Amino acid sequence: MKRRKATAVGASAILLWSFLAVLTVGSSPIPPLQLNAMCFAISGVIGLVWVARGIGFSALLHVNWKIYAFGTLGLFGYHFLYFSALRLAPPAEAGLIAYLWPLLIVLFSGFLPEERLKPTHIIGAILGFVGAAILMGNGGALKSEFILGYALALMCAVTWASYSVISRRLGTAPTETVAIFCVFTSLLSLLAHLVFETTYWPQDPIAWASIVALGVGPVGIAFYTWDFGMKKGDIQLLGVTSYAAPVFSTAILVFFGVTTASWSLALSACLIIAGAALASRASARESDEAS
Repeated sequence: MKRRKATAVGASAILLWSFLAVLTVGSSPIPPLQLNAMCFAISGVIGLVWVARGIGFSALLHVNWKIYAFGTLGLFGYHFLYFSALRLAPPAEAGLIAYLWPLLIVLFSGFLPEERLKPTHIIGAILGFVGAAILMGNGGALKSEFILGYALALMCAVTWASYSVISRRLGTAPTETVAIFCVFTSLLSLLAHLVFETTYWPQDPIAWASIVALGVGPVGIAFYTWDFGMKKGDIQLLGVTSYAAPVFSTAILVFFGVTTASWSLALSACLIIAGAALASRASARESDEAS
């Protein structure tokens, strides 16, 4: 039961991440490193308040510095690549390439000693991948002038899948450490921004609201719930279920007029739901066998 609750907590991050693309577009033209610094400053403050009201900062002093370095590089690297990809390629296409990370999580989880990767997990992940690939056609064919954006999106997927799976091996580190990841990521992003970018401040309420919403939700609370789910929940089921994010994300982009609707959205949703159902069934059987 604890494993199922942890999985449900982790799944809440998937819903929050569905708003990542549209809010990133809404924050334009803020440079990616500056956007990283602003959003993670907000999420870091949220985490620090949580730590102060909970386990206290003294508990974090006993955490190995390598864990803080790992988490900071994971969060910084993923979001720098993601925000950059959405600046250099159409948001729907770049976002969907970045969402290859659920398939990679399922496959990478097979290397964890305590996890068993069943054929139905793989089939479910492949169905989700096919659904996302079909959805890729919603915005049109890939274009050579956006190749750098596509490459950054692919690197983004590999980075996040690696971060998520390795987090499973760091299960003894409390989820509160994510607050420190966020603070360090904000500082690192700020330093890089001052060196490589020109500062642009939001010029309208929509841009400011998008940045605050990013810091609270997709770049804030989502990381805390995801960390908990990765450490305590069903990692394969979370990986497959994560393919719901591109469907939700694309539907949100359609709703706000950033991209156009297509029959591929419905077909992709069906394939992804089928994949998640297969993975869920495999995980349920595994839990029954364990009990």
